[in-house]
Amino acid sequence: MGKTVKKVWNIITSVLVTLAVLLAIAFVGVRLVGLQVFTVLSGSMEPTYHTGSLIYVKAIDHIELKSGDVITFMLDENTIATHRIVEVVPDEKDPEALRFRTKGDANNTVDGGLVHYKNIIGTPVFSIPKLGYLANYIQNPPGMYIAISVGAILLLLVFLPDLFANDEEKETKKKKGIYVEEKG
Repeated sequence: MGKTVKKVWNIITSVLVTLAVLLAIAFVGVRLVGLQVFTVLSGSMEPTYHTGSLIYVKAIDHIELKSGDVITFMLDENTIATHRIVEVVPDEKDPEALRFRTKGDANNTVDGGLVHYKNIIGTPVFSIPKLGYLANYIQNPPGMYIAISVGAILLLLVFLPDLFANDEEKETKKKKGIYVEEKG
């Protein structure tokens, strides 16, 4: 390969690898610092969190929560929601056991049931618009297969020039009469 082509190739592969690493950090790496990642699937929190946003949620002590705070919580085993607290309701039998009345910012009415403090996952600390669409896509087939294929192709793009460069360098040295020892 010519020097210019090789430089362009190196720049392109460096950019692609950097993007892949940044996406890996955005989707998974943040868990190392205690954040959980969720995709906003509905418009109930517009304009605070747009549909398709990726939200990053940190754990919080339920006693610190107050009216106006946004929480991410489990509605049931399979459903997670992010809504704003409109009222903190102490349990009649146990004042330490708090429950929270919530409402989506874009909703006209409060949510039907109270959120038990044990169902609270945490509070969102930041979000990245639109990135949730990509996260959701690559978590399920066919997106998962495409992501794996892109990763494999990216690895090939990074290492392929080095494999060919070694052969070309050996060929050039042979032509110039320089002895090249074959390994293997």
